[in-house]
Amino acid sequence: MSLPVRALVLDRDGTLIEHVPYLADPAGVRVLPGVPEALAAAKAAGIALFLHTNQSGVGRGMYDLAAVHACNERMLHLLGLGDDLFTRICIAPEAPDKPAVYRKPSPRFARELMDAFGYQPAELCYIGDRGADLATAQAAGTRAVGVATGLDDLAAEARELGLDDYPLFPSFHAAITHVLTEWR
Repeated sequence: MSLPVRALVLDRDGTLIEHVPYLADPAGVRVLPGVPEALAAAKAAGIALFLHTNQSGVGRGMYDLAAVHACNERMLHLLGLGDDLFTRICIAPEAPDKPAVYRKPSPRFARELMDAFGYQPAELCYIGDRGADLATAQAAGTRAVGVATGLDDLAAEARELGLDDYPLFPSFHAAITHVLTEWR
């Protein structure tokens, strides 16, 4: 029997909130349907929540980290689950043409979580809407679940990257249901 999932590392744009290219205005934050309920269910099950978001607009000079923080604060307000919903938040500001430190698919944040909290790789699960989220899990040796919210063809992207062994779901709520019923 495999270990139960104890922690989720969640993508932000396109997973928890509507994807808006280079979102820098908190007024543009819109929570996707079913997300608050799914997050509440995960918390009630004792699963720790972490946020890992690529924000290349910072590295491209389009907006600053303060704008990212303002959007995160707006998201937390709209979710209505408290300001301490996420145990840690990792913002990866690197532009794609710069060396990756935390930019997905870098496994650095996942490895830091495993070291800091004593998680085994199977106890950590990435959930996101892009191939980079799945590739991060693969690089860190963790579990992953894809959320095909429609921005890209996630199934095709996963196949192209050789990551089609990860389960894909049409919504965040369905992904959380899978984690809670299959991996707990």
